[in-house]
Amino acid sequence: MGKVESDQEILEFAIFRENEAYNFYMTLAGRVGNDRVRKAFEDLAAEELEHKAKLELEIIKTGRTVSTELEPPRPASEYIITDDPADLDMDYMDVLMLGIEKEDAAFKTYINLIGSVHDEQSRELLMALAQEEVKHKLRFETEYNILQKNPRDRQ
Repeated sequence: MGKVESDQEILEFAIFRENEAYNFYMTLAGRVGNDRVRKAFEDLAAEELEHKAKLELEIIKTGRTVSTELEPPRPASEYIITDDPADLDMDYMDVLMLGIEKEDAAFKTYINLIGSVHDEQSRELLMALAQEEVKHKLRFETEYNILQKNPRDRQ
């Protein structure tokens, strides 16, 4: 992330990361053929928007304004290394694994940011978001483990 100048920059960085995650999941949702997998990606994207809104509210509490518009997504080629949608033949287990990895990375990001924030409320928000990411990861891991035991439920 580079040198951090202020708590607001940290929160803005976190907003940027949530927006990126939203765009990533929506890009994937638009490229898969399986309705259950598409819905899972759309649900993940919606959760990222909830996190973004919480971060924006924290900035608003300081009397500053925040753009409520989503940043435009990167081109799909930056998220996905193939143009052939058939290469994205992901089953629900694959989506769960991707969700586990992304939630773990988000958790680590928030934990790393906490040490750089000076404002107690901002630290608490980042800790709460880190905890949400762990809960999401645990939810995915639990469902993954259940599906491993019941292979016929995977699709």
